[in-house]
Amino acid sequence: MTTDKLKKGSLLIAEPSIIGDVSFNRSVILLADYNEEGSIGFIINKPLKYTINDLIPEIHARFKIYNGGPVEQDNLYFIHNIPDLIPNSIEISNGIYWGGDFEFTKELINQGAISNENIRFFLGYTGWHEKQLESEMENNSWIITTNTYENKIIGKSATHFWKEQLIELGGDYIIWSNAPENPYLN
Repeated sequence: MTTDKLKKGSLLIAEPSIIGDVSFNRSVILLADYNEEGSIGFIINKPLKYTINDLIPEIHARFKIYNGGPVEQDNLYFIHNIPDLIPNSIEISNGIYWGGDFEFTKELINQGAISNENIRFFLGYTGWHEKQLESEMENNSWIITTNTYENKIIGKSATHFWKEQLIELGGDYIIWSNAPENPYLN
């Protein structure tokens, strides 16, 4: 399941050794862009207490908002699996798309044409400048895996996603999957 190559659409699973980092402890990140200039991703398993209606009252839906990462947390981003409905989307990989015409997206949500199985919203994103992610990989901060869920990852429950990923990795990771979030409090 693990791979050696960073690429768009891969999942980055936080190593259990990332402790005390509010953003990245027990995070799973969908890598939305990766190139020689840097990388962008969205933390897909950290729901916030807000819904889309809390942030944009004219949207009549209760879709959860996720903490996408520590960069530009005052901006709203979204990924989806319905490029035929949302114009100007950018493909990440495996039928997952980033952004698109937001005004049109709001209308589609209000018409009931988009469900929470189709779209996920984020405040902020995770970003790395040139070679920063590679450096973090060398320091064993992340495990790279293939997104075997493909575009169905959008509707995947976030509750135990990090733990599920560690169990799939097997070996010593199974032990870490049951460790308390802060082992110093154990």
